[in-house]
Amino acid sequence: MLTVRPFRAIRPTKEYAARVAALPYDVMNSDEARAMAADNPHSFLHVDKAEIDLPPGTDPYDATVYEKARENYANLQSNGILKQDEESHFYIYRLTMDGRAQTGIVGCPSADDYIEGRIKKHELTRADKEADRIRHVDALNANTGPIFLTHRPDAALEQIKSDWTAKHAPLYDFMSVEGVRNEAWIVDDARVIANLAQILAGMDALYIADGHHRCASAIRVARMRREANPGYTGDEEFNYFLAVLFSSDELRILDYNRVVRDLNGLDGDAFLARVGERFDITTADSPVRPEHPHVFGMYLKNRWYRLTARPLTWKDTDPVARLDVSILQDNLLSPILGVEDPRTNARIDFIGGIRGVEELEKRVHADMAVAFSLHPTSVDELMDIADAGQVMPPKSTWFEPKLLSGLFVHAL
Repeated sequence: MLTVRPFRAIRPTKEYAARVAALPYDVMNSDEARAMAADNPHSFLHVDKAEIDLPPGTDPYDATVYEKARENYANLQSNGILKQDEESHFYIYRLTMDGRAQTGIVGCPSADDYIEGRIKKHELTRADKEADRIRHVDALNANTGPIFLTHRPDAALEQIKSDWTAKHAPLYDFMSVEGVRNEAWIVDDARVIANLAQILAGMDALYIADGHHRCASAIRVARMRREANPGYTGDEEFNYFLAVLFSSDELRILDYNRVVRDLNGLDGDAFLARVGERFDITTADSPVRPEHPHVFGMYLKNRWYRLTARPLTWKDTDPVARLDVSILQDNLLSPILGVEDPRTNARIDFIGGIRGVEELEKRVHADMAVAFSLHPTSVDELMDIADAGQVMPPKSTWFEPKLLSGLFVHAL
């Protein structure tokens, strides 16, 4: 049985929502964040990436960054830009991009559901990235970035969301600079709140779609608070974390493409010959955006190729091995290009599908030797792997649109 409960959100007043809301801290570097927030003192980037308010070159993991984040967060509250609701609520958050909408429930799942495996993950995390968000959450005494969770479709839940959003005016309704419409509603009816909690409790599992590091860090802080409070009851806010829960059939995963800096000592002809041992190769007159699994685009020496993986080059009974990212890794990137560990190899880079395949051409012209476009991983594949207790290769999924930070904050 799952526990997802309402909470007293700390959130911007209506007139400041669009200026406060910001992309997640981990989709840009410090220089990009500094440019994004340059003319906006209310941007939540001043909280989530506070090094932008310190001298350029400041180590983003320096203690002064977390102190600055706490100061900026406190200022947003003392200036009346962020205020805490007096009662606990669920919230509804809808994002619409390119005419496609996804509508989620904002609430707080239990840390125990993650610890005991009812909230399932599909990625490994890095200790350094976890440590950063642990310090951030601990310094602010709050979860500032929501975890993106998904669940299998539930008709009763969808009906509640549909009815509520049709009958009530939104708290927020604005377009982000990325061209995404953001709408939010407050669910302030005790009967509906109880009904939502009951429906969510009856689900078999929740799945982390995006935000593995934020989630792992939130759980670590919960453990730290429990250790510091041995008489805890389990009802304290630190036993819960901030999340938005979306139905899996509404989600959009984009391709996550690869570029490699060199051909591992091979010339173009020798490289193509090696690739041809595992893939059927045809030339293409335009950029290749694979429309089917096990088909890849390759850009090499100003020419696009279509690669089709040959049968028996992957294990179809293994949910990880049959992913396109695995097929490319196991049959080409590792044995031919020598990229054995894409997590640590500096010769490979990853480009989210939101940038388009044209970005692959730009990178090859600029600083890379070869690029590969992939068919997107599906949400069903993600859930199958999580159910099997396995993990995906790095950079397997790119979700769009991104959940904005700053619209809802969960105080611990």
